[in-house]
Amino acid sequence: MGVAGAIAAVTAVVYATTAGEIMYFSLYGVICALSWWAALRVVADGDRRPWLLIALAQTLWLTGDSIEMGFLLTTGQVPPVGISDAFWLGGYPLIATALVLMARRRAPGRLRGGVLDALTLTTVAGLASWQFLIQPLLGYGLDDAIIPALYPVGDIVLLAATLFLTLSPGERGAPTRLLLAAVFVYLAVDLGYNLLPYVMDYTYVEKLGAGLLLGHAVLVTAALHPGRAELTRSGSRVHTLHPARVVFLGLALLGTPTLALRYAGFSEQEVLTIAVSAACAAFVLARFTGAVREQERMQAQLAYQARHDPLTGLANRTVLNDTLQLAVDDARSGVTVLYLDLDGFKEINDTHGHDAGDAVLLSVAGRLSALAGDGDLAARLGGDEFVLLCRDRPLQAAVELAERVLHEVSTPTLFRGHRLSVGASVGIAVHDGASPGATAPGILRAADAAMYSAKRLGRGRWVAADDTDPIMAA
Repeated sequence: MGVAGAIAAVTAVVYATTAGEIMYFSLYGVICALSWWAALRVVADGDRRPWLLIALAQTLWLTGDSIEMGFLLTTGQVPPVGISDAFWLGGYPLIATALVLMARRRAPGRLRGGVLDALTLTTVAGLASWQFLIQPLLGYGLDDAIIPALYPVGDIVLLAATLFLTLSPGERGAPTRLLLAAVFVYLAVDLGYNLLPYVMDYTYVEKLGAGLLLGHAVLVTAALHPGRAELTRSGSRVHTLHPARVVFLGLALLGTPTLALRYAGFSEQEVLTIAVSAACAAFVLARFTGAVREQERMQAQLAYQARHDPLTGLANRTVLNDTLQLAVDDARSGVTVLYLDLDGFKEINDTHGHDAGDAVLLSVAGRLSALAGDGDLAARLGGDEFVLLCRDRPLQAAVELAERVLHEVSTPTLFRGHRLSVGASVGIAVHDGASPGATAPGILRAADAAMYSAKRLGRGRWVAADDTDPIMAA
């Protein structure tokens, strides 16, 4: 971003001069080439269509600039409306389509909220654009107004697609921020072209062309970013209502009646009406926000319950299977599974009751969580069965961990004046990341089989297994 800003600043100083034109077209040619290279290179995100559309839009805009420069060099002047406008206008729907494709890939089936919010804000922006940008142009005659009026229309289309992407679920990393920054640079430059001629000399207004170069540079930076896959990869659903979203919706709610007053004036009655409308809108949005927050809390609670054991709070079988499968799929690292079954747990339940059994389970869960390192996962599968899932832990380190587990689990649990003692049988399965055909269920079965071997050998011990065959015991 800093380099792109410096380039745009230097270009702005010499823009509209011979040196400036040479610099502009040289830099834009490089940016256009990089856009195509970024679109065509082999990447992991699997969808090149948005990037191809962006590269094509860059090519159209560069072609329009070249045609205008050709007129300037051959005739000494540029026609107010010409073939170059067709190329410039053609880039808007291409960029907008690319943004829509990204939003659909990022949040399939979860776009309704983003669509409605984007349409709400775009409607108000469209009304403002009509009043202040498009309608004044129509006073110059239809022939001279059609093409210039299409540029604000293109901006509205681009704004709608940008809001759609911004307000839809998905990751918000550097590539997303770069892409949105580039689009907002385009919109700001177009707005300046429409409004600044009313307040300053056009010699200064035309310097805004360097701002377009900044937008192009930021856009290609997003395309070349190593994390750009977040823009076309299905991401997690956004569960929280950002305060800024409420503010934007509030402004949109008041925008239409406020713009309507442009034609009615601002009498005392009308000012009172808009003040009361603003208060009502604030109350409605406050109620809306409270209802949404309550729904978010309920959804978060349900999501937690679906992925955690209700008694111990450890991860449940679903989370374990998902995490183990991801670890197996990552060939760069190994994975170790310690499968635990408590010894003597049934006797505690039978003698002291289920409350005592629950106290033991909670105690064991806390000790396993304390033994789990960064990146490890402690899970309860049900009953008195637990699993420790560890990354990049070789067999010797897994054996040392199993010894610590046996020691910690055997420490008595105090319950209503009683010292409740249990043991554990531990099965160990190690996957080094290089074994072909390994699967998460297979590794879990190997650890389970090793655990039962430990029980048959006398309990209170560990057994390590290679696939489903015990190879070592202690």
